[in-house]
Amino acid sequence: MYKTNYLESLSKLPLTLLLIISILCCSGFIILYSAAGGSIYPWSHKQIINFCLFMPFSILIAILDLRIIFKFSYLFYFLILLLLIGVEVFGTIAMGAKRWIDFGFTRVQPSEPAKLAIVLMLAKYFHQLSIIDLTKISKLCIAVIGVVIPVILIIKQPDLGTGVITLIVAGFMFFAAGVRLWKFIVIGASIMLSLPIIWHLMYDYQRKRVLVFFDPEKDPLNAGYNIIQSKIAIGSGGIFGKGLMNGTQSHLSFLPEHQTDFIFATFAEEFGFAGGIWLLTLYSLIISICLTIVVNTKSIFGKLIVVGVTAIFFSHVFINIAMVMGMLPAVGVPLPFISYGGTMMASMLIGFGLVMNVQVHRHINL
Repeated sequence: MYKTNYLESLSKLPLTLLLIISILCCSGFIILYSAAGGSIYPWSHKQIINFCLFMPFSILIAILDLRIIFKFSYLFYFLILLLLIGVEVFGTIAMGAKRWIDFGFTRVQPSEPAKLAIVLMLAKYFHQLSIIDLTKISKLCIAVIGVVIPVILIIKQPDLGTGVITLIVAGFMFFAAGVRLWKFIVIGASIMLSLPIIWHLMYDYQRKRVLVFFDPEKDPLNAGYNIIQSKIAIGSGGIFGKGLMNGTQSHLSFLPEHQTDFIFATFAEEFGFAGGIWLLTLYSLIISICLTIVVNTKSIFGKLIVVGVTAIFFSHVFINIAMVMGMLPAVGVPLPFISYGGTMMASMLIGFGLVMNVQVHRHINL
């Protein structure tokens, strides 16, 4: 059994990180309140409940012995893999995609915790490898297979955005583990050569999103509509925005998905350029704190957990904001702690619970 002084662990929690995450979540509650026309229903109250449920759970994860997390990392990965298979077999279809499992009292989207499961799996696997093992293709192939299987299940739902983010996160972890750069160059070249095949395998709506990315005006009332309205919302916000609940694009129903994927456009319209910088500053502070934890952590397992969670967080922020500004094709990627979504809120808080755990136990060398 592992002996842990929980009071001592609580005293070591990174309070600055907890505070910034709480401020971000509160910002999300406010903009969801506005998006609903000045009501906590139907979005803000659920988001507040999820925060109140999973923030204590995040802290509980943070004070667990890191060795317990190490012990059960593979088990968590296989449980999530079973849930992804469950989505394929008896998942719930919504908005043209089969991404959820309905348990009666709640619906769960396994693709969100799948990213954390892959992070834990890779962190444990690479921790157990030697430097010489990292040069062996056979050893790396095992890790690649462990990533590719859930990614295929996620993309098949279809959920291309989450699948791409999962691959990006895995790439960060492979690089942080010490895999040589030339292997990434080979993989990158292989992907470029495979683009015609990938294009052929994409769904029609996914191909249309890529084409519209280059010219939104080509289909302004259909595939290009979301991006055009998003740009209008962001631009009309000016420097300081129109004010809370005064955004016309979202409140007059011009901006679709203004509570989820395009919530940054809603935020920028009401709080302007200054509000956007506020959010980016908070996100940058979280990433900076995480990188500091990586540097100060002894165990490879702990370092790779923080790298993985930070990569998930950064990828969501970068892709979502670039998407709503028309700098990337539109994909279903929510904005962490701001977009409406219980599974996303839960997985992000659990992820940062793992980050805080590494900070609390940074001197443990597994």
